[in-house]
Amino acid sequence: MKYIKNGKIIMPDGEITGKVLVFSREIVDIIDEEQIGSFGFGDVYDAEGGIIAPGLIDLHIHGYMGEDSSDGIEKGLLEMSEAVTKNGVTSWLPTTMTVPFEQLEKVFDIVRKLMANGVDGAQILGVNAEGPFISPKYKGAQKEENIKNIDVDFLIRNSDVIKLTTVAPETEGALDAIKEVKAKTDIVMSIGHTSATFAQAMAGIDAGISHATHLFNAMTPLNHREPGTVGACLVSENVTCELIADTFHINPGLFKLIYGIKKDKLILITDCTRAGGLEDGEYDLGGQLLTKKGIECRLPDGTIAGSVLTLNKALYNFKNHTGLEDYQVIALSTLGPAKLLGDNTRGSLEKGKNADIVIFDREYNVKKTFVKGKEI
Repeated sequence: MKYIKNGKIIMPDGEITGKVLVFSREIVDIIDEEQIGSFGFGDVYDAEGGIIAPGLIDLHIHGYMGEDSSDGIEKGLLEMSEAVTKNGVTSWLPTTMTVPFEQLEKVFDIVRKLMANGVDGAQILGVNAEGPFISPKYKGAQKEENIKNIDVDFLIRNSDVIKLTTVAPETEGALDAIKEVKAKTDIVMSIGHTSATFAQAMAGIDAGISHATHLFNAMTPLNHREPGTVGACLVSENVTCELIADTFHINPGLFKLIYGIKKDKLILITDCTRAGGLEDGEYDLGGQLLTKKGIECRLPDGTIAGSVLTLNKALYNFKNHTGLEDYQVIALSTLGPAKLLGDNTRGSLEKGKNADIVIFDREYNVKKTFVKGKEI
């Protein structure tokens, strides 16, 4: 049995102080400090006045520390799983780009294997397939030559590993395809990289879209006469929205407004590329040249190309610009993603959940990370 004392324990509806978190592979209880040892003696960790939080879940991360999910290299995925735990991430969805089907199938096969065998670091929950079923007009940093109309058979065939995919509902045959995929699989259909009007976006939502890929980025903007995809996502109560809170993709002056509208339907993600954690310079992104300079990543033509954000830094940025309580901010990368994936084993420190735990200082710097009770 293990114990964490002297910290603020983050719960779904608030924060607990002056107590001790008890865990093994799962969360066991929250007790008084004088009860340490009552469940059996073991390691006692001191949070030193910091934050005891559920492990973070990154739904949208392409790469990190020189590796990229789309490369389809098992060693690279394993190294990413270990590396992201330093940012408090305990589970994640390797996120693919708009690349050829055979390359995607290669990634899927590797992820199937790793999901079955388990990994030593952050657990791989499946794949986020960002494309290739998108709009050429709003392709962003995706390769146009690989863009296709929605292939229902491809999605159904790989629905055991694809947990989330991005689609453009205005494309040919998209609405019927969305309906069929939703009827036959548990894949979360996400609107993104889309030229959809407000009406077209709402039609996609009615067909089964329930998520939005990096809100505001690579979609038709909010306008008072044509609310666009952004407007449709904001007004649809059943649509969760990703946000890249690096202060570059979205002006932080909007953070509080967006949270006020979406609340627990907002999910912080990184959209991190292989340049994350590395020095400024030139890197590859889906076969294209990416240049990292500070917090910005761009293609040669100036197109924004993902980020170098870490998820703990996203939490810090969001709190710093909204003044929300820690439990409200942390839920955006823990409980929110778990609910979207229908995962009842993660996302909070409630009894019986996996002991995926992070100890932060008050600025969300990571002190310790535990995955299923094991210190990583």
